[in-house]
Amino acid sequence: MTQAPILITGAGQRIGLHCAERLLDDGHPLIVSYRQERDGIARLRERGAIALQADFADEAGIMAFIAALKERTRHLRAIVHNASEWRPDTPGQEAEAFRQLFQVHMLAPYLINLHCAELLRHGGPADIIHIGDDVTRKGSRKHIAYAASKAGLDNLTLSFAARLAPAIKVNGIAPALIQFNPDDDDAYRAKALAKSALGIEPGAEVIYQSLRYLFDNPYVTGTTLSVNGGRHLI
Repeated sequence: MTQAPILITGAGQRIGLHCAERLLDDGHPLIVSYRQERDGIARLRERGAIALQADFADEAGIMAFIAALKERTRHLRAIVHNASEWRPDTPGQEAEAFRQLFQVHMLAPYLINLHCAELLRHGGPADIIHIGDDVTRKGSRKHIAYAASKAGLDNLTLSFAARLAPAIKVNGIAPALIQFNPDDDDAYRAKALAKSALGIEPGAEVIYQSLRYLFDNPYVTGTTLSVNGGRHLI
């Protein structure tokens, strides 16, 4: 690779997969991580992306991924932390849920940023982007651990932006509803759409547009970009 690749974690499906494919469309070399083998990962490999299996459930898995990444490249154009876990606060499993969400949403970005910042210091544009969640604006009664770990990710954005400037910009994206799951029923869809001022299901392209904005603007760092359709207005 003559051009420094972009790393996207958790790129096997939905938003991560869409953004990975759009970056390939735009001619960027790509490295992606995945936990489970999926059809989307096979598609990315066929298009030339490097796919590295990774399990961010514990420190050992995170550090093993970092070592594998450094074996494949000496430089990175950007790191996009998209890997995410969705778990409710199930009675009797609260501590396990909190630990798992903390590992994926906070420890993995924290360690990857610390150990891979050197790959981004190549004299050209360099970015780290954390994909968070709009839920951090007000918390969640049913997903307390999830909301808290995503809020921690928002704070990592601020800290790393200060630490890594001016060579590396660090920003976040906080999506709300982006796309429904195929099995979401009409009642759920209507209720979810009513939570935003714009009232639409925008699709994953709006997150790619947000990535492009943050990549291309040289004067934005330490910012979390809200992509919520005006939910804060309702």
